[in-house]
Amino acid sequence: MTLARSREPGDRERLLTGIIDLCEAGRAKGEPTHPDVQALLNSIFMTLVVEAERDIRHRLSERLADADWAPSALINIMALDEIEIARPIIARSPVLNDHDLVRLLVQATLEHQIEIARRPRLSPPVVDAIIERDEPAVLTALAANETAEISDQAMQRLVDRSRDVVALRSPLARHPRMSSNLAEQLYVLVGHALREALASRFNLDTARMQGALDEALRAAHRGETAIEIGPIEQDEDREDMERSLIEKLDSAGQLRPGYLLRVLREGRLQLFIMALARLGDFEPPQIRRAIDSAKPELLALACSAVGIDRSVFPTILEHVRQLNGGRPGGGDEGLRRAGSAFGPFTPDIAGMAFRQAVGAV
Repeated sequence: MTLARSREPGDRERLLTGIIDLCEAGRAKGEPTHPDVQALLNSIFMTLVVEAERDIRHRLSERLADADWAPSALINIMALDEIEIARPIIARSPVLNDHDLVRLLVQATLEHQIEIARRPRLSPPVVDAIIERDEPAVLTALAANETAEISDQAMQRLVDRSRDVVALRSPLARHPRMSSNLAEQLYVLVGHALREALASRFNLDTARMQGALDEALRAAHRGETAIEIGPIEQDEDREDMERSLIEKLDSAGQLRPGYLLRVLREGRLQLFIMALARLGDFEPPQIRRAIDSAKPELLALACSAVGIDRSVFPTILEHVRQLNGGRPGGGDEGLRRAGSAFGPFTPDIAGMAFRQAVGAV
């Protein structure tokens, strides 16, 4: 009763922990929970957790993620909390059903949607809902989820979508539900290493497939298809070509900050990395380190250093997250923090702060 009357965060956490211990002990003994008691527990949890501080909610999410007795309303609220709190709930909670997951896809942020796509043993209705929403980063997370129950029809839709979403191709090529028919369709889209892996795994007729690839390339050159053909050479050759392109644009005075948003809209993340590095006199691994972090303010510093306006950065961040599996993380709070990277100081200072933050390569 003393803990219940207290408004101190520590006392609230001890009270919540004690209630959880009691619930777990009762479940361990196989004791059924009376409906009136369950209703009371639901009310207590909702009152205490909603008012709890962030650190407490974070620790509670780990405690409740595996609890099949946890109140459904509470679990659904925690699944909508900021991503670091929601992640264990979305990934593991047995309380979340298909209807809950589909609703989360509609209501939650992109980072939440990505976590849903990564959830083990996703059912066909949730898989279909993810595909219907057609978010590239979420589709890529789904393609990498080897335990998801992806139907043959759903796999076909993912392979079709990989014609435009390059990031889908690698996880699809390795997916256990890939069929030989779909492998042939994917073969003409991927690079050399993945083509070899597909040919070996499905015993494809490489001579026939190479003929199909050559024809697709000829059609692309004639402008008869919009399919993006996978690189003929190794990935290193593609990087050399992109690096050469950036150097030529820079030498001609055509490499400007607006180019960054353009290549992101075209889905060319690696070109964005190289262009931003060139504009800011950074190293590409420094940019990669920033976009793979949980701190969007690092990317914001790099953008501020090359003259990107504060109002444009949210769009850049959204595109990068879509192309990079939801990273950089941080959610809406991270975007708010990122605003401080745009002044009041000069671009040179922003560049210095960026280099210090990501470290030397």
